[in-house]
Amino acid sequence: MDALKNKRGFICDMDGVIYHGARLLDGSKAFVQWLTAQGKRFLFLTNSSARSPRELRQRLLHMGIDVSEDHFITSAMATAHFIAAQRPGGRVYVIGDSGLYQALYEAGLSVDESQPDYVVVGETRSYNYEKIEIAIQLVRNGAKLIGTNPDLTGPTERGIAPACRALIAPIEMSTQRQAYYIGKPNPLIMRHALQLLGCQREETVIIGDRMDTDIVAGIESGIDTALVLSGITRESDLPQYAYQPHHVLKDVSVIAGEQPGKAAKGTMP
Repeated sequence: MDALKNKRGFICDMDGVIYHGARLLDGSKAFVQWLTAQGKRFLFLTNSSARSPRELRQRLLHMGIDVSEDHFITSAMATAHFIAAQRPGGRVYVIGDSGLYQALYEAGLSVDESQPDYVVVGETRSYNYEKIEIAIQLVRNGAKLIGTNPDLTGPTERGIAPACRALIAPIEMSTQRQAYYIGKPNPLIMRHALQLLGCQREETVIIGDRMDTDIVAGIESGIDTALVLSGITRESDLPQYAYQPHHVLKDVSVIAGEQPGKAAKGTMP
């Protein structure tokens, strides 16, 4: 636990780590207060591209956690960063919500529905057949296909909903083109997070609730990992994976020292 607490930088997933839907998880507020009091550098990282940092800040604020917008990184931001590096001032056709549009605009990219360099797909409730049809024709005409993240599903207040990879599948199948996905577990988003943190990977830990995104992202990026059992992955799931987290914790309250007696399932060798 000392090795974990002594880390300088913390990259934290949100759903399943800090909250479930609209419910704040026990110990989350104390954990964020501990990060601030200890002078840690921290980012909340989400694979969702739908919300902007401002919207995410408001979401946490409504739950009683007040952090500034610069403590958030989304797959939309990482996607915009990637495209701007590949094609500065590039043109994009977008299927997504406000968080994705804002990130692309802030990166100096422009929306073009006739001759874009990229077709970019993220989570959205405005998904429809017409947009899919346009995207298919643009990709067939040479536009590169980008997905903000490879998640098939995501949690909502109503249960499970289709996420980016499910939404982009009709375009991939119709064009026989494989999308390039930016979000976790792609090391691209992890390197971008480290740049924003101003930390080296050796002094950073990623905390998440999913073995197939959060933990493998850390493993592939050379960043220490902490799995919390407050979300998707259960302790009984661990034997099925070829890789293992460095730490397995009940929840983030363990790090803040809120529940020392109930805490850790142990530190993995």
